[in-house]
Amino acid sequence: MADEKTFTKELRESLENKRMGNNFLGILNDIKRTAVEAAEELEISKEEIENIINGKNRLSSEIISKATKIWPVNARDFYIMHDDCPSGLKIMRCEDSVKSSRIMHRSGKPYYEYRDTAMSSVGPFRPEWIEMLCVVDDNEPSSKQVQWNNGHFMHQFTYFLGDVNFYYIGENGEKKVGVMNIGDSNYITPFTPHSFTTRKDAKKNGMILALTYGNNLSGDSQHELSSIGKKLGKEFALDFSSKENASASLIKFHRNNSSLTLHELSKRTNMDIEKLKDFENGKIPTYSEYTILAEHFNVNIRDLFSYDKISNKVILRLHKNTKKWFYPEDTENYELVELANANSLPYSKALEVNVLSENDKTLDLKVGLHQYGYNIGNTDVSISYESDDGLKTDVIKPGDSFYLKPFVEHNFRGKGKLLVLRISGKITGEPQRELSLMGKKNTTRAINDSLQWFDAKGKN
Repeated sequence: MADEKTFTKELRESLENKRMGNNFLGILNDIKRTAVEAAEELEISKEEIENIINGKNRLSSEIISKATKIWPVNARDFYIMHDDCPSGLKIMRCEDSVKSSRIMHRSGKPYYEYRDTAMSSVGPFRPEWIEMLCVVDDNEPSSKQVQWNNGHFMHQFTYFLGDVNFYYIGENGEKKVGVMNIGDSNYITPFTPHSFTTRKDAKKNGMILALTYGNNLSGDSQHELSSIGKKLGKEFALDFSSKENASASLIKFHRNNSSLTLHELSKRTNMDIEKLKDFENGKIPTYSEYTILAEHFNVNIRDLFSYDKISNKVILRLHKNTKKWFYPEDTENYELVELANANSLPYSKALEVNVLSENDKTLDLKVGLHQYGYNIGNTDVSISYESDDGLKTDVIKPGDSFYLKPFVEHNFRGKGKLLVLRISGKITGEPQRELSLMGKKNTTRAINDSLQWFDAKGKN
């Protein structure tokens, strides 16, 4: 068994070295350096460069440090994402979650008990099991017993596992409270102050699953904003307070990016200047007018569209008001329950999954999003999934949680209940469109390019 573990570790390190080598070659291609030129500038041998590219040697921090001093690159460009989920599935057992328990105090008193649940270096989830240790005497939103946070950067989906009061700041800045029960859910926009407590008449302390996650702004986008600075970076935040303001802001943003005057744009589009001014003051263009504007801004028409709806900062969904349906249509192996979702996050899907089938072996689920799951029921649920090593099966017990990579074919079987949150990583939206335009033929090179951008021997 020890040999197997060693082999697995060595194999993973070898695969990571190859990925780092491909990434290093990609950087050299981008800045137009061959192995010979890179070796000279980094003051190392050509053989060492080639060994790094081929994955034989690991790229050292010393080389990275030297590279960032002489080339227009960032240190983080050289590092790859660690894959702690090579099979496609990662499970955290309930007992391991309990071991991670820690008490958070507010105003000198125990306020929350936190426990980790399944997380992966590959997935964008940061989910926690939380018990409310503060018991309030009433349901008043201004209760002095409630200790508020400052809001946080990550989006939050919450699933309620007990009788919990949810406190939040409403659209007009007033304090509000949602009296939540088992099965209810909510969505909280980043930086919205909020809090949770147990109600006085509850039979036991309230509990929630707080599933926080980054979206498009986390990672590279946030780093770019930080490097641009607060003064300039905040200009990227357009006025999306309404559909009209969002449309006006986008039109003006793209006109300015093209350095087009209203007079020049009027001449090109055959639209009156007054009409163009109206567009930039909040009048919504027709579809044909959007088409004309997009053509002369040299953008896709969708780049000018705002959200159809401007989501509330906080969305509450009571379980009794949820939509339910069976899936798949022919076998009805699952009953799905739609939980709180925000239309401003089209790649976020929160579901309660009631597993109904025990015997059907069909892998009937394949989702192009990262998936987090938690067994919120009282019975075991099995999961079968397709990995590089073939079909695998595992058991998700009550209180267990799991992470599943996108596009892994799988099923759930048994008689149980799961909470499932599906969210995008960095590939959906614009990156997905860009990858799709490259075509499937070039996808492997986009993922891990192992070719220099030209052949030194020539190619006719």
